[in-house]
Amino acid sequence: MSKLTLDNIIQKMLITVEQSKEQVFEINQQSRQEYESLKKELMDIQKQVAMIIDESEKTELHARFARNRLVEVSRYFKEYSNEDVKEAYEKANELQMKLVLLEQEEKRLRERRDHIERRLLQLEGTIERAELLVSQMSVVYNYLTGDLKDVGELIEDAKEKQQFGLKIIEAQEEERKRVAREIHDGPAQMLANVLLRSEIVEKVSVDKGMEAALSEIKDLRKMIRTSLAEVRRIIYDLRPMALDDLGLIPTLAKYLKHVEELTDIDIRFTHIGRDARLPTHMEVALFRLVQEAVQNAHKHGNPTEIHVKVEMKPSNIVIVVKDDGKGFDVSETKKEESFGLMGMKERIAALKGELTIDSSPRKGTVVLIQAPIENAFHRNTSSLSKQKG
Repeated sequence: MSKLTLDNIIQKMLITVEQSKEQVFEINQQSRQEYESLKKELMDIQKQVAMIIDESEKTELHARFARNRLVEVSRYFKEYSNEDVKEAYEKANELQMKLVLLEQEEKRLRERRDHIERRLLQLEGTIERAELLVSQMSVVYNYLTGDLKDVGELIEDAKEKQQFGLKIIEAQEEERKRVAREIHDGPAQMLANVLLRSEIVEKVSVDKGMEAALSEIKDLRKMIRTSLAEVRRIIYDLRPMALDDLGLIPTLAKYLKHVEELTDIDIRFTHIGRDARLPTHMEVALFRLVQEAVQNAHKHGNPTEIHVKVEMKPSNIVIVVKDDGKGFDVSETKKEESFGLMGMKERIAALKGELTIDSSPRKGTVVLIQAPIENAFHRNTSSLSKQKG
């Protein structure tokens, strides 16, 4: 089979996968829209059922009085005029008919409610399966179009290369899926609520006056602040903006303080040498290396203390991440659990540096990161030396 024929086959496969992915995505979106619409209708029906039950109870009470009145008029009809008898009969009949109609409406609403609940369960299953299919198709598509030659040069075994390549693609798709979910469940929902509350403010200002509207506006501001904080958190997880503005050292200090606040771990950060700017790609790689080391310690080591030390020398940078956790046997690390370490090795290799991991059971872990910087220093206008001056 010629290379051209093989390329044509792969191209057709890519077109088919992409089209199928778009169709599944469209089904997913339609299902989500129907799900949200039915969910809203279900809430409305629940309110209507509650109102009908309340109305039925009141009508039943009035109907009981009307029946008693009709019995009394019928028993002592000589004491009442024909008009009184007719009025008592019509009133009792009217209320009885109203009760029948309310019972029919309640029955209809309950049947519709049950149907919607069953449909919502079906849609949940459809959405979940569609998301899984889209993710799997993305993995297939990226694997067909991806170039794993660079990874292959670092991994001699072909089977290990395939596993690592797929793991990278799956991790990317999981991250995209996570971000999409966070945006959908967080800021997107909050913005929808903000729009709804803004309409409520307008209605309240008309119905109850400006004082009540101002109270609603205060709640609206809180909601907007929460939404803004959530957006900033998602952006920070994707890439800390402080790296571009402040550089590696201040960003690490801020990140480690944030981790310490979220966990019970005592985190110490030590910086030795100049606070100088490095090339952007280098700052990002070093930050991610420290982030991975700290997250691994927190996730797997269960430490009480983590010490991060950064020493900035004229020709190289040395970073040590040390924890007092339970440690592990480096030689016995399972392949499926070592992709994080392999990713770290990939980053340090791109920097032409060295990564050393020293660990043993019950004796903690020490991660040593070294990378050459040579003439890569860039003066930082916000350096510590200037702050001291």
